[in-house]
Amino acid sequence: MSTSNKTGFSPLTFILTGIPGLPMSNYWMAFSLSSLYLLMLLGNCILLWTIKTDRSLHTPMYYLLSMLAVADLGLSVSTLPSMLAIFWFESTSLHFDACITQMYFIHCFSAIESGVLVAMAFDRFIAICYPLQYASLLTSPLIVKAGGVIFMRGVCVVLPVAVLIKKLPFCRSTLLSHSFCLHQDVLRLACGDVRINSLYGLTAVILTKGLDSLTILLSYLMIIRAITSTISHEARVKAFSTCISHLCAVLVFYIPLIGLSIIHRFGKHLPPFTHTLLADVYLLVPPVLNPLVYSWKTRQIRRRILTLLRCR
Repeated sequence: MSTSNKTGFSPLTFILTGIPGLPMSNYWMAFSLSSLYLLMLLGNCILLWTIKTDRSLHTPMYYLLSMLAVADLGLSVSTLPSMLAIFWFESTSLHFDACITQMYFIHCFSAIESGVLVAMAFDRFIAICYPLQYASLLTSPLIVKAGGVIFMRGVCVVLPVAVLIKKLPFCRSTLLSHSFCLHQDVLRLACGDVRINSLYGLTAVILTKGLDSLTILLSYLMIIRAITSTISHEARVKAFSTCISHLCAVLVFYIPLIGLSIIHRFGKHLPPFTHTLLADVYLLVPPVLNPLVYSWKTRQIRRRILTLLRCR
């Protein structure tokens, strides 16, 4: 098989990796992944259905939560085909164009989710620091416009990453380190000059997740200052409890992301299992945990779901 995408005789095909140390055909792992994806689909779809059908939830906070659920669904569905194909059917090959498409959607939805987390942090900041102006500042039309900006930012910022990498020749090994295509993983296999790709990739990360994480941190510093200045202990507890779900979503998203970025750049000596585990946690765990955390911590959503279950 030719490993160059410039020859035209044989299309470039990447070889995906399962979990190091486990046999390729592992039905227990396949069943576990399928159950995880089913839980993710059910959780996020129920969350979206609950918000859509309950008019009391048609508020900025829950519109943003709907956007988070959509981003989680997109992120999970982007990885679903290749991961399940490996463990169910031992299918490890992925055509170059399919790999780049998967890479694009993974990074695109990841950037969108990061942007939604920033919008949710701003929502909590306004709700706690300026409660009397909340309804006038955060209107439904504004949230819809913010969602459009967040979506377009993810689409536009990540698009050059895919365009630039398609122009590179690949003449080395085509074995990837994960069960899906990530930018840094594909880029290390290129045999051309990748300085522009690396520079733009770093710039894209800084412009999205870098700025987003700093904005979230700044929002919470101001929230904490507002909470600590409150005299009533009960008011402090109530204000902080409204942020718990969002804080969990932020930590679950950013901690694996930061760990994966550090390992890709400085952890080449670490065993392959470490890279694979962090990448899987980064892409699989947030979409599963977010609907569970919000359903558990948000009284209106929990009550609506329990009512649905009783009716069934």
